Amino acid sequence: MKAMKFFSIFILFSVLTFNAIAQDAVVIDTGNFIRGTIQGTDYLTVSIKKDDGDIQQFKAGEIKEFLWNGVTFVSKPFVTNKKTDYRFFKLVEAGAVNLYAMGGNTGNEKTRKRRVRFMPSIGIGIGTGGYSGVGFGGGVTFGGRGDDENDQPKRDRRALYYIEKPGTGEMLEITPDGGKSDANTQYIKNSLVEKFSNDADLTARVKAMDSFDVKSIQSLVKTYNSVHQ
Repeated sequence: MKAMKFFSIFILFSVLTFNAIAQDAVVIDTGNFIRGTIQGTDYLTVSIKKDDGDIQQFKAGEIKEFLWNGVTFVSKPFVTNKKTDYRFFKLVEAGAVNLYAMGGNTGNEKTRKRRVRFMPSIGIGIGTGGYSGVGFGGGVTFGGRGDDENDQPKRDRRALYYIEKPGTGEMLEITPDGGKSDANTQYIKNSLVEKFSNDADLTARVKAMDSFDVKSIQSLVKTYNSVHQ
């Protein structure tokens, strides 16, 4: 009986511990975060239901990042029409090269941009490794026209993907189009070769590829990060 009681307490403690670890969180600044349940994001704002039941909303410019179902979304400043604003980018792969996504099921930019200028910075990380370590922040500058209406996120559109190698220049959009455009395929190839330039084997593999999709790009970035720290 004692053994059964001890086992039940152990199971209950394990479940509570897992729930605490897996809980969503909003990181306002280094060492300052709020735990709760993320209600959703449109990539401009995020809402979190706190443990006391209160729902609080934050603009991207007000926080560093947030953790939602084990996935980290980082806030980055960008400039459109000479105006600085902030948006959230989903961190898909992290390491020497970072792969980000914006849009998809939780929102998307209406106006597609090709190149962005990126100024990396460092913040606290809240990825699956817990509430310690290094996170990813920084600045993004979007070129071209940017008015408020056209810059609002739209739902139910495909995600845009961006690749970044901190300290080496621009963050680039590398969204595959299913092979519809040879120019887009070549652009993605050139971008990957640029980011993997210190890996001869991987760049040769990229140059030999005829098409790209999200899975292949993610696999390439993961392969690069497994070798380069």
